[in-house]
Amino acid sequence: MAASVAAMAIVSPPPAGAPAGRGERWPLLTVVVWLLLAPALIWAVIRLLGWERGPLVPLFAFTPYAAVWSLIPLILALATRRWSAAAVALLAVVALAVAVLPRFIPDRDRGRITGVPLTVMTSNMLYGGADAETIVRLVKDNDVAVLAVQEFTPEGRAALATAGLEELLPFTSLGDEPGAAGSGVYSRFPIVDAGVRQNSGGMLQAYGTVRPPGADEVIVESAHPLAPAGLIQVPGWKRDLDAEPAPAAGGPLRILLGDFNATLDHAPLRRLIARGYRDAADTDGRGLARTWPASTTALPPVTIDHVLADRRIGVRKVSVHFIPDSDHRAVIAALTVPAS
Repeated sequence: MAASVAAMAIVSPPPAGAPAGRGERWPLLTVVVWLLLAPALIWAVIRLLGWERGPLVPLFAFTPYAAVWSLIPLILALATRRWSAAAVALLAVVALAVAVLPRFIPDRDRGRITGVPLTVMTSNMLYGGADAETIVRLVKDNDVAVLAVQEFTPEGRAALATAGLEELLPFTSLGDEPGAAGSGVYSRFPIVDAGVRQNSGGMLQAYGTVRPPGADEVIVESAHPLAPAGLIQVPGWKRDLDAEPAPAAGGPLRILLGDFNATLDHAPLRRLIARGYRDAADTDGRGLARTWPASTTALPPVTIDHVLADRRIGVRKVSVHFIPDSDHRAVIAALTVPAS
């Protein structure tokens, strides 16, 4: 009899009101937690391994926003005591934080700290329509010695001339073209070996060699890889970034500056930087200073305009500036180049 009672107690359901495990009471919530967690985890893995391809390329420009999103499933998993999900969510949060947070922190190693100051600026002029007076004012107020422009048209060239740019930066390497393909470099110092090349995406990149007084010569180039706006453009975008020139050991110093149509969350840009550059804004703790789109749109702003300085060049300060009538903000970098 006692054995029968014990068996009935084992198989009988718990009395009404008795506590049950959270997973038993709320299985749907467990599913929701994992559904929220999956995108963050997949994003973290792809970002960590540099696996963005095809339609993921433009999407991965928004990785900093995904990093913020990854906190939501972690908090929800902890709040509901889904410990396995919380552990996986924590891995995703850490991976994305490692990718994004260092951009807030100025580097201890800023490169050369003694030498000749050189301030450079890049500005995408949006089919040449950017406000030329603002560009010239920024050049004057920030003691800019080299200016690179993209989407540089004959109309944009004329507007800059009217605003007095050539009085400040009289030496040029210009490839103005109608539309978005044009590019130019203006300099306070004489430019030698000037030229304009067309990348595989059809964009022009003006370049030239400048020698600030008392400093080594520096090759500057206005960079403008093709935008990965659709699947058909992604291969050309990658080819353009892979083909950007890198500093050669023992060779002249290089500065690439412009609209790279890529963020630090894109593997091709990270590979380019690893070939001998440092991202000036990232070095200064301004790596998340948003540059496009400059005005309010449906798209969250991202950082696609960069100054890449040869690692033999020091980075002192970076600032980002609004330009009326352009969809990009200008980037100004105060650098230090080796004395000759």
